[in-house]
Amino acid sequence: MSRTRWAWTCTSFIVAALVVLSACAPAATPTPTPAPKPTDTPVPPPAKEPFVFGVVLVGPYNDHGWSEAHYTAGQYVEQKLPNTKMIWLDKLNPSDRKGTTLDQVVSDMIAKGAKLIFTTSDDFVQETRLAAEKYKDTIFVNISGDDAMTGKAPPNLGNYMGKMEYGKMIAGCAAAMTTQTGKLGYLGPLINDETRRLAASAYLGAKYCWTTYRGKPAGDLKFDVKWIGFWFNIPGVTLDPTKVSNDFFAAGVDVLMSGIDTTEALVVAGQLHDQGKQVWAIPYDFKNACDEKPEVCLGVPYFNWGPGYVRIVKQAMEGTWKQHWTWDGPDWTDINNPDTSAVGFVFGPALSPEAKAATEKFIKGLADGSIDLFVGPLNFQDGTVYLKAGEKAVWEKNVWYFPKLLEGMTGPSE
Repeated sequence: MSRTRWAWTCTSFIVAALVVLSACAPAATPTPTPAPKPTDTPVPPPAKEPFVFGVVLVGPYNDHGWSEAHYTAGQYVEQKLPNTKMIWLDKLNPSDRKGTTLDQVVSDMIAKGAKLIFTTSDDFVQETRLAAEKYKDTIFVNISGDDAMTGKAPPNLGNYMGKMEYGKMIAGCAAAMTTQTGKLGYLGPLINDETRRLAASAYLGAKYCWTTYRGKPAGDLKFDVKWIGFWFNIPGVTLDPTKVSNDFFAAGVDVLMSGIDTTEALVVAGQLHDQGKQVWAIPYDFKNACDEKPEVCLGVPYFNWGPGYVRIVKQAMEGTWKQHWTWDGPDWTDINNPDTSAVGFVFGPALSPEAKAATEKFIKGLADGSIDLFVGPLNFQDGTVYLKAGEKAVWEKNVWYFPKLLEGMTGPSE
C-alpha cells in the first residue's frame, strides 16, 4: 500500500471514530434560567381613623331613663355608621362630680379626637355655648336647648329635641283610662318651660280621654304636680323622689306619672302593689323602663335619640352639617319604629285591654290630626287666657315657651 493511500485511510478512520464518539456523547447541560424574583406583598393602605363623637350625660349611663336613652343612641350610631366611635362621660352634675366643668370634659374629648360633641341636658346650655365659642373647629349639639333658634349660638352649635309632648299626652290618656280614684299625680323635676309644657301635655291627654272615652266631668279629674328640684335625686339638694312618690299614693293618687330621669315612681308603685295596693305608674324617657316592675307599669313615653344622632353624625362626617334647631316628632306611621321615630310609647303589661284600646284610638286621632289638644279655649291655672276659643297654638311660640301650668292642674308654676 502506498504511503499516500495509507495516510488517507488512517485519516478517514480517525474522522469516522470522532463522528461515532460525538454521536454517543451526552447532550450538553443547558444553563438554567434564573427564576423570577417574587413580587413584593402589597402593603394595605393605613386604616382610616374612626370618626369620634362625644356624649356628655348629666346622670348615670344606666339610669333606665334620660341618660341611658342617650347612651344607647350613641351605641346605635356605632352600629349604623361604620368607622364611628363614641366616647362618653356620665354623671356630670354638682353632686357626682364636684368641681368638674363641661369645659374640662370637652377639652379632654377633643384631645381624644372628638369632632362632634352632644351635651345632653338643658343644664348644659350656657356652658355648651361657651365651649362652642372657644372650640370653633368642633361641632356641638345641645339637647333640649334653643340657642340656635334665638340667635345666641355660634355657628358650630346646634340644638336637637324630641316632641315628647305627644308621648306625655298618650301617657295622660292611659292614666285617665286606668284610674279608679280620679286622682293622678305627676312627679316633676325642676321647673322651666320644658317641664311645664310636658306636665301640661300629660294633663291635656288625661282630660281628653277622661271626658271623651269615659264620659266623666272634667272637674272630677284631679291632676297634682310636685317638683323635686332637679332631674334626679341629689341628697340634701332635692326633695327625695321616693318620699314624694309615697306621699302621692298616701293622698289617694292611684296613677303616678314620672317626669324625672329615674324610676322612683315605678319602684314605689311596685312596692305598694306587693303590699296589696291597687296603684300604677308610668315611667319616662327610656324604652325598657317598664322592665323594672311590669306588674304596675301602664306604659312608657320614651325618647328614641338614635335616628337623630345618626343623621347629625353622618352630616358631620360628610362635611354637610349646618347649624340647626330641630324639634322632631313621632313617625305617625309607627311611633315605635326604632329607625324613624324620635318619640314613642310602649304599652305596659298593667294596662287593661279596654284602656289600651281607648289609648290606641287616641293615638290614631293624634296621628291623623283629628285630635289637637293645643286649641283654645285654654286658660292658665291663674285664670289668664292661654289660647282663645278656636285659637291653635304655634308650637315654636306657644308650646316651646310655656310660662305656667294650666287651669285644672294643681301645683306651683314657678
